[in-house]
Amino acid sequence: MDATKIRAVLARTPGLTAEHVHALVAASGGDIERICEARTAGRVEMPRAAREFLTSPDEAALRSDLEWIEASGTQLISCADADYPPLLAQTTGAPAVLFVLGSLQALSSPQLAMVGSRSPTPAGRTTARDFAAWFARAGLTVTSGLASGIDTACHEGTLLVGGVTVAVFGTGLDRVYPTENTHLATRIRERGALVSEFPPRTQPQRKHFPRRNRIISGLSLGTLVVEAARESGSLITARLAAEQGREVFAIPGSIHNPLSRGCHKLIREGAKLVEEAADVLSELKFSLPGEGLSGSTPAPGKPPALDKEYEMLLDALGFEPATIDALVARTGLPGESIASMLLILELNGCVAALPGGRYGRIPK
Repeated sequence: MDATKIRAVLARTPGLTAEHVHALVAASGGDIERICEARTAGRVEMPRAAREFLTSPDEAALRSDLEWIEASGTQLISCADADYPPLLAQTTGAPAVLFVLGSLQALSSPQLAMVGSRSPTPAGRTTARDFAAWFARAGLTVTSGLASGIDTACHEGTLLVGGVTVAVFGTGLDRVYPTENTHLATRIRERGALVSEFPPRTQPQRKHFPRRNRIISGLSLGTLVVEAARESGSLITARLAAEQGREVFAIPGSIHNPLSRGCHKLIREGAKLVEEAADVLSELKFSLPGEGLSGSTPAPGKPPALDKEYEMLLDALGFEPATIDALVARTGLPGESIASMLLILELNGCVAALPGGRYGRIPK
């Protein structure tokens, strides 16, 4: 059995972890080509389903896997290979095999996981994008899960400045989920890596995403949560990071924003409060970006002629969402004028329209 097929077998073996593979390699005398033999498998304690599949694999599924692997250019790395990410190898229950499209080196580079809500506020999306760009320019690889919302903003912010980013899938690499991120996945492959422990044709299932999250946190020096509800899946990633002995960071927000509550919960439980990228970089012993670094992060603009009334309106808006009626009461300006001014400010990236007829400032 050739090396690629052995790794494909290990990837499809149910319940198999890196610990099992290391035990199998030891039981085979270091010969990875013998680890699928019944004699070798019988010496290692593992789930019954794993032992049965290992010694009698699904040949039809494997043929299909190998055809796709060859056609797509996917690389398979087992936990016994030198290219396996060293930080992930230190975690309990690490994947036996990883499917990789893109750069193997990206998986072993210093990484920061960034995660958050799939339905963030405009301000949260902007914060995620801008922070990711700063981290990328400082030399960190930004790792996330390719989900809608914060994950997408983090990948995009990194790519915006020519940085390296890793996307961990909760499906096989032959299926981009969500499908609207197909083009983004292609760009990530060119500048970093797409990675999954799931073989091709694996569909998105709820139980797969916590497993994906342990890889996101396991690859990384720390995990930063940008916006998250109290019951968000992002908190699972943060919990896994803490269990793996990694740093956990959270960005606080308004007490009126439900998507701040998960971050506030993490901070109460010991996560490090983050107000600027430097807070994370200094904790991870990374230098701040300097003027010589390539790329730039475009900041939200202002109207070309921001006069005193616009300044007064922004000051009245403060940092909490407000309705037009509230802004009329605070400024004394007519409602029609405020509506027009808010439209100009929105077009220039200074404010965002929020549900319930409210407006909020976008952080610069």
